[in-house]
Amino acid sequence: MKENWDIMFTRFSKQNTYMVYGVNQDASTVVKVLHMGTGEYLDLPQLPEGQISDLKFSADESLMTFLFNGPNSPTNLYSYELGTSQLKQLTDTLNPEISQADLADAEVIRYPSFDGLEIPAIYYHPNVKADEKAPALVFVHGGPGGQSRTDYNPLLQYLANNGYAVLAVNNRGSSGYGKTFFSAADLKHGEIDLEDCIQAKKFLQEQSDIDGEKIGIIGGSYGGYMVLAALAFRPDEFNVGVDIFGVSNWERTLKSIPAWWESFRNALYKKIGDPYTQTEYIRSISPLFHADKINKPMIVLQGANDPRVLKVESDEIVAALEKNNVPVEYIVFPDEGHGFMKKENRIKGYQAVLDFLEQYLKR
Repeated sequence: MKENWDIMFTRFSKQNTYMVYGVNQDASTVVKVLHMGTGEYLDLPQLPEGQISDLKFSADESLMTFLFNGPNSPTNLYSYELGTSQLKQLTDTLNPEISQADLADAEVIRYPSFDGLEIPAIYYHPNVKADEKAPALVFVHGGPGGQSRTDYNPLLQYLANNGYAVLAVNNRGSSGYGKTFFSAADLKHGEIDLEDCIQAKKFLQEQSDIDGEKIGIIGGSYGGYMVLAALAFRPDEFNVGVDIFGVSNWERTLKSIPAWWESFRNALYKKIGDPYTQTEYIRSISPLFHADKINKPMIVLQGANDPRVLKVESDEIVAALEKNNVPVEYIVFPDEGHGFMKKENRIKGYQAVLDFLEQYLKR
C-alpha cells in the first residue's frame, strides 16, 4: 500500500477480510477498501462530489455504512449492501428551507506566495449577479497545523450565499501536504504564514468578479490569531477583521496549557516557541503587544468557558482597540467553550458577523 498523500487512518473489518484506510488527497478524504485476501480494491458506490468518512462493516461483512458530505451538502448517513450493490441514503440533514442549488461550490486552487511556493486553498465563489463585483474574505483555519477542507462549512456557505467570496487558505504550517510543508512555519508564525495570507488577498484582487478594494480576513482559534496578526503587523492589507476566539498573547496562552495536555503543549512549543526561554520573540509575534498598530474595524466572538483560548485573550484585545477608538464589536457566549456548539449561538454569531461585514466591508 503506497499513496502520494498523507494516510489519515486505517482499520480492519470485523473478520479482517477488508482493510479500510483514508487518504488526505488535496483537502478531501478519499476512502479505499482493500480485500486482504485478493489484494484488490473494493468498488465503492458512485456518489456526487464529496467525501466518505467513518466507513464501517457489519459483523458478517455483507453491509457497510458510512457518512458522506460535500462542499454544498451536509453530512448524511448511507448504507451499502455488497451483494446487491444497493445504496440507501438514510438521512437528509439539509434544512428544507435551503436549496442545494443555491450553495457555493468549493474549488481547490493554488496561488503563488511571495517566494513562488504554491499555496493550496479552497475558493468559494460568491452568489452575485453576473455584472457585480463581490467583496471577499481570506479565511484561516484553526491550529496551528490544521487544514481547510472541502467538506461542508455552514459559515463559509452562509457568507458566500450573502454575496462574499471566500478563499480558505492552507498556508505554510498546515497539515495534509507533507512534513516539510507542515513544519515550514515553525518559529515563524505571524510572519511567513501571514505573508501567505496576504498573497491570498492578491489572488482575490486578480479575479474579475472581486472588488479588490473590499477584502477582509476571518478565522477562528489560530485563524483568529492570524486575523489579529494581519491587522497588527500588516495594518494596511485588509479592510476588516473577524476574530473568532483568537489568541492575542501567546506568552499567556502557552504558559496556561495544563499539565494533562503535555503532548499538545510540547507540539505548540515546537511550532510557536517556548514562552519561558523565548519570551521576547513570543511577545514580538503576539498582537496584544502591538495593538496600537491596529486601525481597521474588527468583530470578536468568544466563548466564556473556552479552556484553550481564555476569554481574557479577547477581553484585552477588545479593550486595547476601544482605548484607541478603533471600531470593535464584541460578543461573548456565556455557555460556550472552544467552538460554538449550540445552534442558537451559531445563528446569533453568524448574523452578527454578516451585519458587521455589511456595515464595514460591503458598503
